[in-house]
Amino acid sequence: MKRAPIIFWMLYMLFFAIPFPMILYYTINSEYDITDLKDKDPWLALSVLAISVIFWAILLAGFFQKWVLSVFIKKYRLEKLLINGIRREAKILSVSKISKTGDKYDSYELDLSVKNLVDTEIILHKAKVIDSQAHERRFETGKRVDLLIDQELKHIPCFVFASTEVTVNTKAILLGVLSWLIMLALIIGYYSYAYQSESFGMGWRFMSFVHPLIVCSTILLLYHILGKVVFRIAEKKPDKLNQIRFKGRRAAAKIASARQTGRFMNAQPVIHFELEYTDDHQHKYFKSLEKVVNLLELDSTKDESIDIFYLRENPEVIAFASDINEKRLTS
Repeated sequence: MKRAPIIFWMLYMLFFAIPFPMILYYTINSEYDITDLKDKDPWLALSVLAISVIFWAILLAGFFQKWVLSVFIKKYRLEKLLINGIRREAKILSVSKISKTGDKYDSYELDLSVKNLVDTEIILHKAKVIDSQAHERRFETGKRVDLLIDQELKHIPCFVFASTEVTVNTKAILLGVLSWLIMLALIIGYYSYAYQSESFGMGWRFMSFVHPLIVCSTILLLYHILGKVVFRIAEKKPDKLNQIRFKGRRAAAKIASARQTGRFMNAQPVIHFELEYTDDHQHKYFKSLEKVVNLLELDSTKDESIDIFYLRENPEVIAFASDINEKRLTS
């Protein structure tokens, strides 16, 4: 059900990117425009043609990267993580089966207790794992599993299970290549059709800034750029909280003051904390930090101290321990 609105809006946007400009162009275009081709500037037409080719080339490169190359990039990053990742033993705190009847393998969401890269105990929630060897009963509450944590934390995932096997879905790759070749053939075919039906022996003089070859490619390129911006904002790389989670040390911070900001998130008040804490070198720091506090837990703001995590290499970067251990993330 969640995919239905996404598919609708994709088709809606695709209509205004391809069919609509074509319908508009071929409806408005008249015989007078065609007979007037000899008066068109050939260099302007060739410039528009070159721009359209560049735009389509950029789009084709982007789609090839998304449909084909991205699979191999992810495979390379996982294999690199399996080789260079820091091994940590994790204890399974809870197990939730998420696979459906008929699935080839069982899959689970695990809550794990593990030491991070600086040997501080953290909780990892909702770590997904596919069990290809269910008979071994490896993923049960109380048992231990090995994780490999990325030292650089530049990409998602930040960690994988040491038993992970990296494979490529050949059918998905073939489908991606086939889709890309079809798209390439349609673009080349349209260039050929437009030339044969609109040139009338005068070359590319019919090309203009309102021709679908340039309009469609421009709109699709704008969609492509907008999509990249949106997905980049929507967390494609480890955020600051993940950096603190896997590289942070735990400390008890003294609450110098705590006051309501007047802002709310999901009907819960946002509290502004003034904190005082020391790092493992006994250097003292004073930092302010805001946190959404449940209405039922407002009394906790009157406590003398609260647990935080700070980055060892930059102790002024901090986060509340509750946020570190509560945020859900996928391996």
